[in-house]
Amino acid sequence: MPRPVEGTSHYNAGLDGIRAIAVLGVIAYHLGLGWASGGLLGVGVFFVLSGYLITDLLVAALRKEGARSFGQFWLRRARRLLPALFVMLLVTVTWSTLFDRAQLPSLRSDLLPAIFYFSNWWYVFHHVSYFAQDGPPAVLGHLWSLAIEEQFYLLWPLVLLGTLRWVRDRRVVIGGILVLAAASAAEMALLYVPFTDPTRVYDGTDTRAFELLIGAALALAWPRGRVLGPITPRARTVLDAAGGAALAGILVLYWQTGQYDAFVYRGGMVLLSLLSAVLIAVCVHPAARVGHALGVGPLRWVGERSYGMYLWSLPIIVLTTPQGTHGSLLRDTLQVAGIFGAAALSWHFVEQPVRHGAIGRLLAQWRERWRSRQLATILPSTHSWAVSGVGLVALLICALGLSGVISGTSAPSEALRSIVPPLRHRIDPSTTTTHPTAGTPHGGGTTTTTNATTTTTTTAVAPPGQGVTVIGDSIMVDAAPYIEQMLPGVVVDAQIGQQLTQVQAQVPQLKARGDIGNRVIIELGTNGYFSTTQLERLLRSLGPMKRIVLVNTRETRPWEQAVNQTIDTVARSYPGATLVNWYGISAGTPQYFEPDGVHLNPQGAKYYASLLVHALEAPSPSSSPPPGGPGRGRLPLSRGNRS
Repeated sequence: MPRPVEGTSHYNAGLDGIRAIAVLGVIAYHLGLGWASGGLLGVGVFFVLSGYLITDLLVAALRKEGARSFGQFWLRRARRLLPALFVMLLVTVTWSTLFDRAQLPSLRSDLLPAIFYFSNWWYVFHHVSYFAQDGPPAVLGHLWSLAIEEQFYLLWPLVLLGTLRWVRDRRVVIGGILVLAAASAAEMALLYVPFTDPTRVYDGTDTRAFELLIGAALALAWPRGRVLGPITPRARTVLDAAGGAALAGILVLYWQTGQYDAFVYRGGMVLLSLLSAVLIAVCVHPAARVGHALGVGPLRWVGERSYGMYLWSLPIIVLTTPQGTHGSLLRDTLQVAGIFGAAALSWHFVEQPVRHGAIGRLLAQWRERWRSRQLATILPSTHSWAVSGVGLVALLICALGLSGVISGTSAPSEALRSIVPPLRHRIDPSTTTTHPTAGTPHGGGTTTTTNATTTTTTTAVAPPGQGVTVIGDSIMVDAAPYIEQMLPGVVVDAQIGQQLTQVQAQVPQLKARGDIGNRVIIELGTNGYFSTTQLERLLRSLGPMKRIVLVNTRETRPWEQAVNQTIDTVARSYPGATLVNWYGISAGTPQYFEPDGVHLNPQGAKYYASLLVHALEAPSPSSSPPPGGPGRGRLPLSRGNRS
């Protein structure tokens, strides 16, 4: 924690070391480093520490000034948090407007929730996943945690004041807080559904409150300013052993867990919170050597600037990482350097000056000059003109980007590629002229054009794709142009990041538009698990079908095998269903994939499309794959029970 401005609060350098451990874990997770798959738990360490420090400050302030101290508390929080946040938002939107306009649509929707600290619920209610994102990640997606902390800062002082006024026994208060923490942790465990996207329980204020509350309970039981007598060498050894074990446990959780591990949501975060509380309790003890070790210069430097590092980490990583690329040591190193540099600049030029009253002094100076009629000196000084000018230009660029005057589309990124069609559209053969070529599986109807009338006539033959509906996620976005070429008249409903629950909610609209035919191809599972019951419910809601083609997935995430098992089970039992075993067919074919091993390059997308069309028309499960595919011995189809 930064040294207190007032100089009246106790400062423990070891707590800054804990903040460093937390933020470095989060940065490692954002970089996708395999040895830090659980680095997202660093946010939990932050929460416990925030609950501890804020409660400790509030209790001390209430003891001295009572409820009158709340105004100053909220003002200090605003000075601490808002200026750095606003600068980061200004720079991020400006950069995206100039260099990465693909980010603008998400920035337009996410900016106000970020400013007013309700990002976490915005993402929950709009089904924006912190984890399962196959398009460009939300550049402000990490601000969900700041929203939870700010909600805590607003509500907790009122709750604490009322509780301490009515309940004099501090042990009762601590017990009540721990009961609330247990209820929050139980809610997380009950709401979590294995193999599904955990954003609801991960982002929810209610399901993450236990971490803040555990820190709050510790502050009441073990405040920083507690006067302690000398301890024996043996007791000191026990204290250090407890702190060392807690730190080791946190690092092991960073290393051995991941965002989709059921253990994380059913006890793992509680364990992390308890370990964090033990480490904090040890560090605030003046005799503990662990606290001194964590308070060494480099860790203290990182900890003091941890807020800025957290703010800048995801924007810098997202905006400087080409989509669909693997991490590289050089790029990771440069990104970490950028995060450290941005945080250092923010600390020196924004956070520290504002914390020490720079804005108040400037306003007071302007008021004094206005009263004394020194109008010329009210304007920025010469050396400030450049900064003011840059700021005004940046604000103008942001306004243009956010207003929609500048399009939210730019040159296609590697993630979207030039072959990406609109997300939901119909190819209408009555308005599209097709020219059959030797390599085209389907030529559509014959077309004639006369120069005199410039009219186009087609034969009465129905287009091959009439009555076919294709539903999928980003993998289907890759293949859509080739499916449309092979099946003119097809209806494609493909969207980056799409999950089965979203499709289920859209079925009534698809039916109302007439976009559901009597043959359907469904490719889902790249972004999260779904159960057999959920998939069967979706198929029933589509109505009677002549043919259902289900495609399994090749994905690097933990639910891959579970979702493929679900698809296989439904394909074997659901009437009219056929399985395209993309997982098996694509084994050992890196030439079909982008560097991430999941998304398709043009060669792979074309072959993938031919597989699906072949499955749609194949008369029997013994049909061989189209030519040009993977090696012999892999059958792409397995037909379900027709009974």
